[in-house]
Amino acid sequence: MEKLHGVAPILCTCDPPGVRVELINTGSELLVGRVLNTHQQWLGQQLSDAGYEPSYQQTIPDTGDAIQSAVCEAIDRSELVIVTGGLGPTSDDITRQRIAELLGVPLEEHAETRERIIAHFHKRQRPMPEVVLVQAQVPHGATVLPNDHGTAPGLALQTARGWLILLPGPPRELRPMYTGYVAPLLTEELPPENPMLIRTVKTMGIGESSVEERIAPVLQAQCAEGLEIGYCARMGEVDVRLSAHGSGAAALLQQAECIVREQVGDYVFGVDQERLEDVIVRELNRREQTLVLAESCTGGFLSHRITNVPGASGMFLAGYCTYSNAAKRDTLGVSEDSLAAHGAVSEVVAREMAEGARAAHAADYALATTGIAGPTGGTEEKPVGTVFIALATAKGTRVLNPCNRCDRETFKYVTTQQALGLLWKALA
Repeated sequence: MEKLHGVAPILCTCDPPGVRVELINTGSELLVGRVLNTHQQWLGQQLSDAGYEPSYQQTIPDTGDAIQSAVCEAIDRSELVIVTGGLGPTSDDITRQRIAELLGVPLEEHAETRERIIAHFHKRQRPMPEVVLVQAQVPHGATVLPNDHGTAPGLALQTARGWLILLPGPPRELRPMYTGYVAPLLTEELPPENPMLIRTVKTMGIGESSVEERIAPVLQAQCAEGLEIGYCARMGEVDVRLSAHGSGAAALLQQAECIVREQVGDYVFGVDQERLEDVIVRELNRREQTLVLAESCTGGFLSHRITNVPGASGMFLAGYCTYSNAAKRDTLGVSEDSLAAHGAVSEVVAREMAEGARAAHAADYALATTGIAGPTGGTEEKPVGTVFIALATAKGTRVLNPCNRCDRETFKYVTTQQALGLLWKALA
């Protein structure tokens, strides 16, 4: 497959004929909002990237009647049905039993799964409650999907129309099981048809309407040849989704991406699933350069984003969460006079935070954040949302002064996005 700018485009399909996909998420805790349902988003993306556009999605309580009713309807109308949750050992984990009843097959002990469960507890030197062995009971004829991160196996069963897949509820178990076992099974048993290539160009610092205004008029010829364009705006970013199918799809996407970069290239930071922090960590490692962080209003979230990226240890030296004035002074060397004259939320203090952190570790780059997250604490001169973001380098220090008037959680995310964007611009 041809690569675009060094990364292979995603292989997808457009409306695969004969393959209807349905997701069923079980769990009363999902319905009442106690637990966020991330399965639909994650599985939906995995499936659509692989060529299976979900047609239905349900979230149902973990009761026997609800499970049987939803699955009965789903397997009657869909070739691929994926059910999440209810495979554990507790009394409310009844998916396995109810599905067996629905299909009219008995539960049988799967010896290999039993041994895996026993080994799981032995390896961790934990006592094993006998009740956990119920997870080794599987419907007759089911293909067992090993759980490499827990004890409840997944199950794959053939139906009159196609396949029924049962996956455990915890995301840390579900996601690697899907990637390692379900995806290969689908490729073999339900291969995608009508292949389509998808390329997502990721931008920041420009609005969705402005992106469309710049690129849509100059992509008309490509759209006439079958190119489809989609836009997705999120906090601080806009994705441009380019898709095409057929034998000339790769060349068409290559041409379209080049045009997008010509029109909005100053705002493009990555492609497909890349995050801004991924790009920064990779680039600093490539250059063998280092970063140190000094945070106040973002409370360590900037460090969290960086250290979530594999390989961060190669470029990240230290992160300081200096929330108080005393911490800014004692840890980063911020001047008492600067704090008294300008306040903690000021350009002067942001500069001194970044420069103090960089000097302490002889880092190539240092980012600092200080601001008023709200909902209280603002003044007429410095309203809630005021932020100062400083980037210190060997060439000097640059400071941004946006005003992010939003809730505290969004404020922290947007501020870290702006900080990473400032560093990304310097690297670019």
